[in-house]
Amino acid sequence: MPLNPGAIMKQPLQKSKLGDASVPYQVLVVDDEEDLLELVRYNLSRDGYKVTCVATGEEAFRSARKQTPDLIVLDLMLPGVDGLEVCRRLKSEPKTRDIPIIMLTAKSEESDMVAGLERGADDYITKPFSPRVLSARVKALLRRREVERHAEIENTIDVHELSIHPGRHEVTLAGAPLELTYTEFALLQFLAKRPGWAYTRAQIVDAVKGEDYPVTERSVDVQVAGLRKKLGDFGLYIETVRGVGYRFRP
Repeated sequence: MPLNPGAIMKQPLQKSKLGDASVPYQVLVVDDEEDLLELVRYNLSRDGYKVTCVATGEEAFRSARKQTPDLIVLDLMLPGVDGLEVCRRLKSEPKTRDIPIIMLTAKSEESDMVAGLERGADDYITKPFSPRVLSARVKALLRRREVERHAEIENTIDVHELSIHPGRHEVTLAGAPLELTYTEFALLQFLAKRPGWAYTRAQIVDAVKGEDYPVTERSVDVQVAGLRKKLGDFGLYIETVRGVGYRFRP
C-alpha cells in the first residue's frame, strides 16, 4: 500500500500534561508486517505523535510496561502470542488497562470483531485500510481518553467525612486538611477509587510507584500502617484481605 501524504492531518494532536500542552501523545504500533509498520509510523509521526513500533506480542508487553503509551494500534494475527491475548492481558493489568486499543487486522468477520471488542479493544479497523481513517480513529480515541482523564482528576472522592481531591492533591477529614506524603496520597486514592476491590501488594506497588519500582512488597504494609495512623478511626476503612492484600471498605 503506497504512502498517502494527502491523508495526513494538518493539526497535530498533543496532550496536556501538568499544564504543558506541547507533550506529544505516544502511540505503540504492534504488527509483524514491516511495510505496514512503516506506513502507520510514517503517517502517525507526521500527525505529531511519538510512535514506537514492535513486531510481536511479547515485545508489546515489554514496551507497554516499560513506558506506558497513550494508545496502542494492535494487529490481531501475531506470531506467538496473538493480538487477542495481548489485548486481554493488557486490559487485566492495573498499569495498562486504561490504554485505548485499536485492533488493526485482516480478519473482517463479525465474530472476529466481537472477539476483539470483548477482550477490551476500543475500536476495530480491517485491512486494507485508509491511513486517513486510522488517523481519525486515533485522534477520536485520544480526545475521548483526555476528557475521561480530566474528569477523573476533577472528580472528588467523598466517603462520609473523608474527601479526596485528585486535582488539588488534597485530602480532608471532617473538614480538616490531612497531611499525607505523595505515596500515602496515591495509595489512598488508588484504594478509594474502587471500594470493595481487593488488590495484592504487587498490584498496589505497580499502581502507586510503577512496575519494576525497586521496593519490597513489605513496604506496602509500612505505608498502610502509616496511612491508617494518620486517618485515625477512619483507618479502619482500609481493610486487610488475608492472603491477598488490601481493599477500601465499600
